[in-house]
Parts: sequence; C-alpha cells; structure tokens
Amino acid sequence: MSKTEQRTANPGPGETVPPQFTAGGPVAPPQVSSRRRRPGMIALSLALIAAGGAAGAVLWLESGQRTQVVTVVRPVPVGQQITERDLGRAAIALDPAVKAVTSAESVIGKRAAVELTPGSLLSPAEVTDVSLVAEGEALVPIGLKPEQVPATDLAPGQPVQIVQVPGPDQEPEESAAQPSTIVAKVVKVGEPSPGTGTVVVDVAAPATDAPALAAWASSGNVRLIVDSRDGS
Repeated sequence: MSKTEQRTANPGPGETVPPQFTAGGPVAPPQVSSRRRRPGMIALSLALIAAGGAAGAVLWLESGQRTQVVTVVRPVPVGQQITERDLGRAAIALDPAVKAVTSAESVIGKRAAVELTPGSLLSPAEVTDVSLVAEGEALVPIGLKPEQVPATDLAPGQPVQIVQVPGPDQEPEESAAQPSTIVAKVVKVGEPSPGTGTVVVDVAAPATDAPALAAWASSGNVRLIVDSRDGS
C-alpha cells in the first residue's frame, strides 16, 4: 500500500478524506430520486394550465360573446310611439334564450305594447305596429282645463268617458237632464300649456260620435271620466 492510500484509509489529525475516495475506492455522488419532485411539478403545471384557461375564458366572454342590444332610458306608456330619445345601447353577454332588440332603428316609430321602464332590456314582444286608432274610429283632440281632467295620470290606451256638462247659459230644466256621454280611448296626452295649465288629450272615439264630440270640445262644456283598465 502506498503512502497516499495509507493516508486515505487512515487520515491523520486535521486531514479529511476527499469525497470521491473511501477506504473501499471511489463512490458515485448521491442521487435524488426524481419521483419525489414529480408530484409537485405536476400540480404546478395543472395550476398554470387552469389559470391560463380561466383567463382565456374570461377574455372570450368579454370580447367574442358581447352583443349590442337596445335598452330603455325613459318611461314609455302603453301605446305611445317610441322615439330615439327613449332608447339607449349596451353591450352584454346575452344568453341565446333571451330575445332582445339589437337595432334601435327597427323599433323607432312603433308603439309600446307594454309599459316600458328605464333600465330594462327591450324585447321584440314589447313593441307593436298596431295603432290605438282602430278601424271605425276617429281621432278627436280635446282641450281640458286642470279642473276638467282627473289628477290621475292618463296613459295611452286608457278607456275614458267624455261627458257633456251643462253650460252656464243653459236652463235649469236642461241641466237636470241626463248628460250625454261618449266612450273613447286615450291616444296621447300633451304637455300642460304654460300659464293656463290646459292639456290637449287626443282620444279615439267611434267615427259616428266624432262630430258631436268635437262640438262639445269646442264649447268647453265637457268632463273626462277615467274608466277602469278592464272596462268595468
């Protein structure tokens, strides 16, 4: 045995054995099992894939699945014509089962089939081409002073009765008679006139009664009575 081999086999004080040598000869460096690291790497990979997929789904929903739709920005009573000022636009992720109007131009000029409220999505079923003046009816404008019209708001499509009341120049016998009444339907309510507060209400009345109703309106001796929605 050489001196080097002796020193390696029996190191003296202060001497260390090189890691590649032992008394039995060279030893391979320790190996770390790859199996211990594999589960952690797999979990990390899955987490990254899931995060990337979620980010892609969000991006896909925000870009490719957003649909331009029409919204309601002002109250529109039943029967009133829809104007451009009543409508707005929004981009939303729309469920295929939801039917929505996507073009404002397609509904402008049509009438509200139901009462439209601000903030709602406009659907095709909520608009109609049907006019409130039906066949056999005539449109008659009636100017009403504040005391001649109910304080309750009138809405298009609302059934009303126009009553001829006695004038100041009528005889007592005439004023005691049963007043004449014409059944009509509200088509449009104008804005109160500044100063007088007079409101012009367009009503649809039977064509045969329209001339008489126009004559009543010109005299100012009329009152408007609001019927219930179901006509009872």
